[in-house]
Amino acid sequence: MKSERIAAIVGVAESDLGKTPNKNVLQLQAQAAKAALDDAGLTKDDVDALFTAGNWAWAPNLMLAEYLGLNTKYMDSTNIGGSSFEAHVGHAMAGIQAGLFNVALITYGSTNRTNPMKPTSQAPLTAQYEQPYGLPGTVGSYALAAMRHMHQYGTTSEQLAEIAVATRKWATLNERAYKREPIEISDVLNSRYIAEPLHLLDCCLVTDGGGAVIVASKEVVSRTKKRPVWILGHGEANSHNTITNMPDLTVTSARESGQRAFEMAGVARAEIDVAEIYDSFTITVLLTLEALGFCEPGEGGAFVSGQRTAPEGSFPMNTNGGGLSYCHPGMYGIFLLIEAVRQLRGECEMRQVNDAELALVHGTGGVLSSTSTVILGRD
Repeated sequence: MKSERIAAIVGVAESDLGKTPNKNVLQLQAQAAKAALDDAGLTKDDVDALFTAGNWAWAPNLMLAEYLGLNTKYMDSTNIGGSSFEAHVGHAMAGIQAGLFNVALITYGSTNRTNPMKPTSQAPLTAQYEQPYGLPGTVGSYALAAMRHMHQYGTTSEQLAEIAVATRKWATLNERAYKREPIEISDVLNSRYIAEPLHLLDCCLVTDGGGAVIVASKEVVSRTKKRPVWILGHGEANSHNTITNMPDLTVTSARESGQRAFEMAGVARAEIDVAEIYDSFTITVLLTLEALGFCEPGEGGAFVSGQRTAPEGSFPMNTNGGGLSYCHPGMYGIFLLIEAVRQLRGECEMRQVNDAELALVHGTGGVLSSTSTVILGRD
C-alpha cells in the first residue's frame, strides 16, 4: 500500500439507539464517547481534539466540551450533513500529521425520533425556490434523482428494492437493528409511495441515537487496547446545495471524493472487502456505487440485482443493516465508520465478512450535495 500510516481509529461505540425518551443529545454523545474511550483503553484526559456536527445547538463543540469536561487544543464543527463524520476522520488525520494533536474524539447524537428538531432559520433561504413549487422536502429531491436515473437508464423499482431487501437481511443478523423482520422485493413495491418512485421501504428510518469514534496518532496506537484500523485514504467533494442546482441528477461528487481516497490509499476497487455506503434512500446507494466506480454509469441496477450486496453475496455492503434498517438519527455517517472498524477487527459475529482487510466508508450529505470517502485497513 502506498499510504503512510499516520493515524488510526482506535475506539468506536454507539449510544442507546432507536427510541431514547429519557436521554437528550448531550447524554447520547457522552454515553457513546465514554464507551468508545473504553473500547480504545483511553480516558477523556487523553483527548486533545474534539469534532462534532449536528443541528441541535449553536457552537455544539463548546457545549459538548463543557458537558464532557474537556479542554482541547483543537475543535472542528464542520457540518456537511451526513458525510460530516467521514470528513472529520480526514481532518483528524491531517491534524495529527501536522502535529496539532494526538487523540481526536468524533461524536454525534440526535433525538430525531422522540424529539424532532425544528427546521433551522436558514432553511427558507434555499427552500423558498423549491418548496412553493411542490418539491416535498428531502425525499422529493432524491425522488427526482431516482426518476431521472430510471428515465435515462431504464432502472426499475425492483432493482432499487434489491438494496432494501439485502440491507434488511444484514439487519436480521444484528441484534441492535431497529427493523429486523425479513422483507421481500414485493414488500418494498407494495409499501406506500413517499415521493414517487420512492416507496416507504426505499427510505431510511427515523430514530434516536449517538456514536463516537476515536482517532489517534501512531505514537498513541502503541498503548491502545485493540487492533488499530488505519486511515489509508480520504477524499471530500461537493457539487451543489439545492437539488435544482445539481449539475447532473445521476452523478454525485462521490466520483471525485472516491477517486481522491483511492489514490491516497494506493488500493484498487477490486481490493475492497466490505463497503459501508450511506443509504438515506435506496437511490443514494445506487448512484454512489456508480460514482465510486464499482460499476459504470447506468449499471447500478444490474450491479445490485440478485442480492449481490446481501449476506453470502459477492459485494458485502451495509453489513449492520444500514440507515434503511439499523438506525438513522438524521446524520448517519458516523455509524458507517463504527461498523467498518468492527468488520476489520473481526468483531461482527454472525454478520462478519470473512478475512476483511480493507473497507470503504462513504458518506453523503444534503440532497446528494456533499460526499466524503474514507478507506480503512487493518494491520
